[in-house]
Amino acid sequence: MASGFFALLDDIAALMDDVAVMSKVAAKKTAGILGDDLAVNAEKASGFASSRELPVLWAITKGSLLNKIIILPIAFVLSAYFPIAIKIILVLGGLYLAYEGAEKIYEYIVPHPHEKINIESEVQSEEEILVIEKEKVKSAIVTDFILSVEIVIIALGTVIGQPLISQIISVSIIALLATVGVYGIVALIVRMDETGFKLIALSKNEKSPAKFIGNILVEALPKVIKALSIIGTIALLLVAGGIFAHNIDFLHHFAEAIPAFVKEFIIGLVFGFAVLLIISLFKKVLKK
Repeated sequence: MASGFFALLDDIAALMDDVAVMSKVAAKKTAGILGDDLAVNAEKASGFASSRELPVLWAITKGSLLNKIIILPIAFVLSAYFPIAIKIILVLGGLYLAYEGAEKIYEYIVPHPHEKINIESEVQSEEEILVIEKEKVKSAIVTDFILSVEIVIIALGTVIGQPLISQIISVSIIALLATVGVYGIVALIVRMDETGFKLIALSKNEKSPAKFIGNILVEALPKVIKALSIIGTIALLLVAGGIFAHNIDFLHHFAEAIPAFVKEFIIGLVFGFAVLLIISLFKKVLKK
């Protein structure tokens, strides 16, 4: 009986070794999309009143965890029994990401008569602020869902052919790290100014290192947020273009001489504006 117990421990140890190796490979494969995920979600989580940043970020994080709980079992089942569905879902998700990226560019270039209200506006009531928060949180969770699908599918692709239990553990680890890691870094970014103000307040000497660092953090935050907004938009189009390029044969072999990231950006931009045009025309038809 003791020998059976130790044999079980050996099996568990071997399984965990396999999981560790596969998780490392999957992490390398998903590193690019995780970088895009960080840029997109940092941009989505910014723009709230200082006192509401962490509660809103926590709401988005909980939504992200729920997304993973929904996606993981569906991905394992579809991968095993209906793999073509994975490709269809990815392409549909890519269309949404491309549309979001193109819409941001369009709103920046073309003046809009109905601009979104700034969430920090002093003329807003508490109810209006909460409504805007809910809309932004919902948008962030929807975008996270699509990016999560891409992360899970890429991670799953690195462990195909392995025992099911190894696939489940490895991909689940990557999914959890994606949420904790990405939103942990986002939390640090959006609280840069608060940290800076606290360092300044604690500094009695005008030339103290703490005050110098605090001033840098406070002054850097608007620039970081602006940069993340631009990077996030580019990331949306790159992720979308990557989805199309890797899942549509014609686009995969199209313009192979062009660097992959340039090709994927162009593809994402073209598809994004195509979807934006279709949706705009559809809205005009409905209004008439």
